[in-house]
Amino acid sequence: MSARSAAPGSLALVESLVNTLDIRPGADALDTAEGRARFSLTEDDVPAARELRESLRAALLAHAGHPPHAPVAPLGDLLASAPLRVTVDAADGAAALAPVDGACLLSRVAAAVAEALVAGTWQRLKACEAEDCHWAYYDRSPAGRGRWCSMQSCGARAKMRRYRAK
Repeated sequence: MSARSAAPGSLALVESLVNTLDIRPGADALDTAEGRARFSLTEDDVPAARELRESLRAALLAHAGHPPHAPVAPLGDLLASAPLRVTVDAADGAAALAPVDGACLLSRVAAAVAEALVAGTWQRLKACEAEDCHWAYYDRSPAGRGRWCSMQSCGARAKMRRYRAK
């Protein structure tokens, strides 16, 4: 679990969704009413939200140069069915993709990914390489080569394992 600041803009939604599962203790926030409420989900929405979450996690692992953690539905296939619309600001003419239905998690995530692509921040959202973590974090390192959600926990454990192996 990371103590890093949240990802910028709407990527915070993606980061927050991926981080609803804490792998070490196996706690899933989507199992609770409070956890579902953060994403405007009903109990019936949870299986699709979990599928989306794990596809996002696989993409974030790929951003960090790691293989998928499990067989998952391709993220592009899931996002292809998200109803989005183009909005244009009357004041400055700025265009953006927005969810057709603001309550639909899939559409909000698709809009967040599109916004991040345009902003150039999508590749910086990564998943921790620690197999018992895979927590999402935004890599703010200058070179963009961060590997762990937290140097104090996952990074320190990995470095200590490497040191002891020598």
